[in-house]
Amino acid sequence: MSDTVPDTFETPKRILVFGATGTIGRATVRALLHRGYDVTCFVRSSAHLPSDLQGRSRFGDVTKIQSILDDGVCGDRFDAVVSCMASRSGSQEDAWAIDYQAHINVLEAARSAGVEQFVLLSAICVQKPRLAFQHAKLAFEKALIESGLCYSIVRPTAFFKSLSGQVARVQKGKAFLVFGDGTLTACKPISDDDLANYLADCVEKTELQNAILPIGGPGEATTPLEQGQMLFELLGREPRFKHVPVQLLDYIIKALDISGYLIPAARKKAQLARIGRYYATESMLLWNERSGGYDANSTPATGSETLRSYYGSLISGTRQAERGEHAVF
Repeated sequence: MSDTVPDTFETPKRILVFGATGTIGRATVRALLHRGYDVTCFVRSSAHLPSDLQGRSRFGDVTKIQSILDDGVCGDRFDAVVSCMASRSGSQEDAWAIDYQAHINVLEAARSAGVEQFVLLSAICVQKPRLAFQHAKLAFEKALIESGLCYSIVRPTAFFKSLSGQVARVQKGKAFLVFGDGTLTACKPISDDDLANYLADCVEKTELQNAILPIGGPGEATTPLEQGQMLFELLGREPRFKHVPVQLLDYIIKALDISGYLIPAARKKAQLARIGRYYATESMLLWNERSGGYDANSTPATGSETLRSYYGSLISGTRQAERGEHAVF
């Protein structure tokens, strides 16, 4: 990880950031500003700006190329685009509108404006695509690679916030929920700040450019069972788990699929249930084609903040988890 600040006697690189209002986007803006870059955030016209969003903000619509050019670029020179955009729900409609088409719009606007570098926040789960948002992300990754721009495609493992949903319920004395025996999956979770620093590294480190970059946080891979044990230990309580069979999700999906023939809302819920099932059964680690399995040892790691320290800060109340619409529990 680099904390190198660009030479102050040179004109700082100008970075246009998309998806800046989310937790990772805000952290990325902070990391870029810390290194001396000139940062502009392009956000929705209707967006309520978080109080900790730094840099200048411009407002427009990512679903329209002309808005990106007129309201975002505004005829200015930008050296790089950094995108932390992602569909909110992961549903088919949302995924193809944001994970693919909105990014295509940004790419075309960037090329039109003479931008030479594009740093994309993607996801490690696209290695085994079964869901709409994964196919949408892969379709854009392909377009970016073929665009001729200098690119970095960053595929992180699980985020801390995605593993924080049960902290409050365990604090209330409830059991920690796990699918199966709690060891079906594993990940190397990464903090927002560590991921943000890695994204900023991509702007300046040539070895991270024109590459697909899977990345996790520091330490060993962790399973849901181990995450629960960690929580109980930090709280000074005896571990208590509730084991949920994966087959329950299969029944829910089947019931929603049947209902979806008559109720459109049920069809959308079935899509979301499939996302939940995927994460309940697939590890967020590097996939090893040769062995046909996930490989924790080969999953790259960066940063210094651990999930344990993050859980500790949530328990103490010094931090709060912003989980958005991706909550499972």
